[in-house]
Amino acid sequence: MQNETLARRYAQAVFSLASDANEVERVGGELAAIASGVRNEEAVRAFYVSPVIDRASKERALMAAFGGKTGEIALHTLLLLVRKRRESLLDALVAEYRKLELAARGAEPIVVSTARELPQPELRSLIERLERIYGKRFEASVKLDPALIGGVRIAMGDRVIDGSIAGRLEELTRTLFGSN
Repeated sequence: MQNETLARRYAQAVFSLASDANEVERVGGELAAIASGVRNEEAVRAFYVSPVIDRASKERALMAAFGGKTGEIALHTLLLLVRKRRESLLDALVAEYRKLELAARGAEPIVVSTARELPQPELRSLIERLERIYGKRFEASVKLDPALIGGVRIAMGDRVIDGSIAGRLEELTRTLFGSN
């Protein structure tokens, strides 16, 4: 919770700078790409989050890797995290930044989990129906989860709508055998 709050503060500052520079989408994309690269490469992640490696070495490596290849705001955000020993906040900062980006567009994030890939018209229809019901705009990300067997599970913030076969089987089990 504390990391989330701290990440939100950093994200708000970065978002404000990006808004002033009219680069909200670009900065968000660059930060997400960098975070993905750090998260997915074991050696890079170990270097980036290591408390043993001095800050100056990390800053030089980041400047060499991203200087001239990414915008100033994204680069200086990484450097600030290193200077403040907050490297572990990068993923949370990106998630909070994305929430701010969606809110600025008047949309809310939802996650649609399905057992198989939904055809685009079907997904679009589902999202449009939810938008009419809730009176909000949604931006969906799709997650494939074969354990659902069939149907969909929709997560909107802290609310989950479970229309999956696995969810219905769990509900039936709870009904039949008590709510343990």
